[in-house]
Amino acid sequence: MPNTRNTTRRRPGAGRRGENDAVKRGTIQSVDRAAMILKSLASGPRRLGVSELADRLGLARPTVHGLLQTLQAHGFVEQDRDSEKYQLGAGLLQLGNTYLDLNELRGRSIVHAERLATRTGAAVRVGVMHGATVVVVHHVFKPDSAFQVLEVGAELPAHASALGKAILAYSAPEVLDDLTAEPLPKLTGRTHSASGLREELKTVRERGVARERDEAVVGESSLAAPIFDDAGNAIGAIGVVGETDELMPRGPARGVAAAVTEAARNVSRELGARQWPAIPAR
Repeated sequence: MPNTRNTTRRRPGAGRRGENDAVKRGTIQSVDRAAMILKSLASGPRRLGVSELADRLGLARPTVHGLLQTLQAHGFVEQDRDSEKYQLGAGLLQLGNTYLDLNELRGRSIVHAERLATRTGAAVRVGVMHGATVVVVHHVFKPDSAFQVLEVGAELPAHASALGKAILAYSAPEVLDDLTAEPLPKLTGRTHSASGLREELKTVRERGVARERDEAVVGESSLAAPIFDDAGNAIGAIGVVGETDELMPRGPARGVAAAVTEAARNVSRELGARQWPAIPAR
């Protein structure tokens, strides 16, 4: 009699629970895991190592390391040379103008940024938090004939920029805690330490405007104010930047702080903010 048993061999690994679950969900396991890594890195500004990510996600360390190497190759994550830990990469914000055009913050701030540049005679930046930095999502040149470089996509140190301070002052406490979990880079002789930054943020909350004088680049200073959404979250900031002698010889040049806060208030209003500045999460 012919053998009627099913002699078809099951391919290696077929029928495993994880694989069947993936099929049922309609997802690709490697892509799913890469997305989990990106979401973990996006949960706060503190960098995470391979072991930390593996423990958080319940994955094997070699698996996490391989995925991070692939994401880094595409610019989606970056590795700090000193700590060897990872954070989100600027590539996520530089995928193309399509992303930026869909960014409501940028869209709502374009007109007000142009007006601010005209009113103050200074270059204007609009930025959002990106790990321990602020990424410029919109930039208006200083209204003169001098050669200038478009800074969209540039990253600024959150602790040593007016944009960063404006956002940090109105962010949840854990955001600042994560940022200061490691020593802050000393960029110039005027860069604040963690304790100095915390003290200055109190002043920012009192004034509604942040200042930075020669803290990131000697000879360059900036002023910025936070932008709030309809839920009262500080989702970004708008500010001016220029040579210290012009913008902030001793204190802010006349009328600049008022112009910056007005621009931030107007953008926030268009985003549905009910009040400006919003009550900080403290």
